[in-house]
Amino acid sequence: MPEDSFSAIFAGATTNTDNVLSSDGSTMTSSSSRGAVFYLQYAVIVIGIVGAVANALILYAMVASKEHKKQLLIFNQNLFDLCSCLLLIVVYTVKFSNIYLTGTLGYWLCMIIFSDSCLWVSISGSTINLMSITIERYIKVVHPGWSKKLLHKWVKYTAAAFAWVASFAYNMALVFSTSTVIDGACYGYWIWKSRTAALIHVVWNFASFYVVVIFMFVFCYAKILIVIRHQARVMASHSGPGSSTCQQTQSNQIQSNVIKTMILVSAFYVISWSPNYIIYIAISINADLVIDDIAYYVGMFLTFFYIGANPFIYAFNFSPVRRVLVGLVCWNKSVQAGNSVDTPVAPAGTAASHTTNQHK
Repeated sequence: MPEDSFSAIFAGATTNTDNVLSSDGSTMTSSSSRGAVFYLQYAVIVIGIVGAVANALILYAMVASKEHKKQLLIFNQNLFDLCSCLLLIVVYTVKFSNIYLTGTLGYWLCMIIFSDSCLWVSISGSTINLMSITIERYIKVVHPGWSKKLLHKWVKYTAAAFAWVASFAYNMALVFSTSTVIDGACYGYWIWKSRTAALIHVVWNFASFYVVVIFMFVFCYAKILIVIRHQARVMASHSGPGSSTCQQTQSNQIQSNVIKTMILVSAFYVISWSPNYIIYIAISINADLVIDDIAYYVGMFLTFFYIGANPFIYAFNFSPVRRVLVGLVCWNKSVQAGNSVDTPVAPAGTAASHTTNQHK
């Protein structure tokens, strides 16, 4: 490895994960990392499978309830999570093969699969989209007058597309400029022109995908909750018979339900990403700092767990989705019950007709 290379451990992994970069640029073998990586890969694949099934069900429920048109950005969020879970399965299954990378094919496998860049496209896009949802909720509740002027359908489609395009452009530019294949192994996001360039990226990434995101969550949802409480007090003081009041109450309940769901998703984002960013910043400030394998892999596991667990938040808290899923479960039970009832019906009918024939 060149002396000016810098390991951005947050962004990617190598195929030979039992090789750990020392402070002088040489590699040394960790006796515990191979076993840790082995079990991590299995756990990540399980998260991917469970998350893919759950996200697919959430997407189906949103389409069935026609919420995918009303909540376009939330639908896009679940689409990001579904892609992330599928890519988790693909990437970590391929890594089990321990392929010796060589030639053009090896180079592209490194850039797209073994560096995790395709996975990070989906994960980064999910974060961008989550910020778009936060801004959308803020405008709708805090500035309803702006909502009619700004939140047109084409604006929402543009925001959804921007999350995909911006994430793809950022991650592809980063992986192709900082990754390489050495002795058949992929070193994703390892090669930097200078330590200064690496530190600049650390500061930018931390500010853009963590500090700004948390600030937006706290500021926007705090304002939203204040407005909702104020509206609840006003409606309580003016409550009385009338369909318009009931319709307004129902509309506010739906709005509150969506906001509660997104607050939980946002809080889960902060909890699951914080350990990874702490490690990221710590090793960036002090290149000689030794991070325990367990701490690193726990941080990565929490990040991937966030992707797989998100659909369960929607299933339990987002009322339209929950109703469809409950209906789906009840329908399956009714079909099973119907099949069990249909089985004795034929013999009973036959016996009845036989008895009738005897009386004729």
